[in-house]
Amino acid sequence: MSQVQETKIVTADPTALGVFGLSLITFVAATQKLGWTTGSVYLMPWALFLGSFAQLWAANLDFKRNNYFGAIVLGAFGLFWIAVALTWAIANGFVGELPKNADLSQFGYACFGFLIFCCFIFVAAVEANKVFGMIIGLILVLLASLGFQLIGVNPEFFGPIAGWSELFISLLGFYATGAIFLNTFFGRQILPLGKPMGWVKKGA
Repeated sequence: MSQVQETKIVTADPTALGVFGLSLITFVAATQKLGWTTGSVYLMPWALFLGSFAQLWAANLDFKRNNYFGAIVLGAFGLFWIAVALTWAIANGFVGELPKNADLSQFGYACFGFLIFCCFIFVAAVEANKVFGMIIGLILVLLASLGFQLIGVNPEFFGPIAGWSELFISLLGFYATGAIFLNTFFGRQILPLGKPMGWVKKGA
């Protein structure tokens, strides 16, 4: 009897691609929050293709690699940016005239909901590496600030906090992207990401 040998397909690590998608869209979106650019019309393509599709593609590959953290986190953020892009499209009248009872504060409460989920992500992120921990920590600040701004709680205070936290998320994300890419390509540490905090021990 002939033996059929199975060829195992090895999937490359997509983390750098997913983190780059997050970094790029947060960088562009931060310019609008900080008043360096205006409007959200030209943010939508970047939200859809980099913020959502790139992260969802990376999440799908991470599922195949059994990378639980990357699959869930990148998948959740990818879906978040699809919702954000659609919210911007509605606000800009792309799907028709807004009804009189349209209430943008619902976006704010969605941010609070995602904030709750990201609290759990933060616990795992600090046990991945310190840079991921700082990125998720800043995302917590961004979501809280953006949520308060959108529901009308002291927007003059929370608006700039949201903008600056988003900018620092992007800059840390660009660093993480470069570190993951170079470290993976060369098979050794070129740029450090920081050791896990060691607060929570994993099971055997």
